[in-house]
Amino acid sequence: MGEIRIIGTAHVSQKSVEEVTAAIDEWHPDVVAIELDQGRYLGLKQQLQNPEIEDILQAKNFTQLLVQWILAYIQRRIGMDVGVEPGAEMKAAIMVAEERGVRLALIDRDIRSTLHRFWGAMSLWEKLKMFYALIGSMMVADKSGDIIDIEELKKENIVEAAMEEFYKYSPRGAEALIGERDAYMSHNLLRLASGNERVLAVVGAGHRKGIEKYLADPSLLPPVENLTAQVKSRPWGLIFGVIVTLVFALMIIAILFSGVGTDVLLMALVYWILMHGVLTFIFTIIAGGHPISGIVGFLVSPVSALHPLIAAGWFSAIAEAKIRKPRGSDIRKIMEAESLTEMRKVPLFKVVLVAALANVGSTLGTFAYFIFIFPILAIDPNILLGHGFSNMWTAFTSLFPW
Repeated sequence: MGEIRIIGTAHVSQKSVEEVTAAIDEWHPDVVAIELDQGRYLGLKQQLQNPEIEDILQAKNFTQLLVQWILAYIQRRIGMDVGVEPGAEMKAAIMVAEERGVRLALIDRDIRSTLHRFWGAMSLWEKLKMFYALIGSMMVADKSGDIIDIEELKKENIVEAAMEEFYKYSPRGAEALIGERDAYMSHNLLRLASGNERVLAVVGAGHRKGIEKYLADPSLLPPVENLTAQVKSRPWGLIFGVIVTLVFALMIIAILFSGVGTDVLLMALVYWILMHGVLTFIFTIIAGGHPISGIVGFLVSPVSALHPLIAAGWFSAIAEAKIRKPRGSDIRKIMEAESLTEMRKVPLFKVVLVAALANVGSTLGTFAYFIFIFPILAIDPNILLGHGFSNMWTAFTSLFPW
C-alpha cells in the first residue's frame, strides 16, 4: 500500500495554491488526486459543453439549480474580496501535474448526485432554514470592503467548529454534502494507493479530518454503492398537494350542502382563483419575469394548486424561456457574474428564478386562502362546516340507507 499525503485547502486561498505547487515539486507524487468530479474538472479547464436548455427545463430541478448557483456565487464573491479565483488551488494542481507529467485523478462524487442526495436528505424545515441562510450570505457577500482572513478560516479548530455547526444545523444535509463525500473520496484514495507509491490528495480543509479517519480505519467505510445510489426524496410535496386538494374539495362540498347559497360558493371559488393567481403573478414579477409569464402563472396556479404533480412555476418558466430565449452559454455567464444584479440579467437565471418564486407565490396563495377565506366571506366556519357536513351526511344516508 502506497503512502497518501493530504493537503487541506481553502478554495479561495493564495497560500493553498502555493502549498499545492510546493508539495508536488518537493514530494514528487505518482498521482495527484483532486477534489473534483468530471463535470467540475471540465468546467475548470473550460471544456464543459453547454447544456441543452430543453434538458434543464424538462428536469424541473429549479430549486437545486438555484442552490448550486447561489453557493458558487458566495464562494466567488469571497474569492474576489481576497483576490483569488475560486478553485485556484485545483487549477494549480492540474497545471503543475500536467507540466511535471504526473498523473491526475478525479476522486470526488458527481456534483449532480451530491446535490440530489443533499436536497433529498433534508427535511422541509432544514430547506427553509438553508434558504434563509443563503439569502443572508448573498447579501453579505455582495457588500464590498469586508476583510476576510481565509488562512484563519483554515485552522483546524475553526474548521471543526464549522463542521459541527453544519451537522447541528442540518444533520442529513451535512452528511450528504460532507460525510458521504469523505467516504467516497477515501474509497478512491485507497484504490489509488494500492497501485502507486505516493498519492497526493488535494481536498478542501473541511474534508481532511473525515478522510483521515477513514484512511486510518478503512473498515469504517460504507459500501461505495450506498454512496452513489439514487436517494428517494420524501414525497412531502405530493402529500401536501393531496391534502390541499382533499381539504379544498371537502370545504366546497360543505359550503354547497350548508344552505348558505350559491353566491357564497361562487365567491369561495373566485377567491381561490384570485389569491393563487395574484400572488403567483406578483412573485413572478419580483423574480424579474415578463408580465406574460406572470399571466401564465395567474391562469395556471389555481389549477396546479389542486394537482399534486404539477407546479405553476413550471409553466411560468416555460413562458419565460420562450420570451427570454436562454442559451446553454448562460451557465458560464452565471458562474462568472460579479454581482447579484449582473446575475439576474442572465436569461437562464431569470427563467429558473421565475420558476422558483412563482411556486412560492402559489404556495403562499394556498396558505392565505385557508387562513383568510372565512373572514373574507364573513361567515362562521364552525356553523357553516357543521351544517354542511351534517346535511351531507343526511343526504348520504338517505341515498345509502343501512
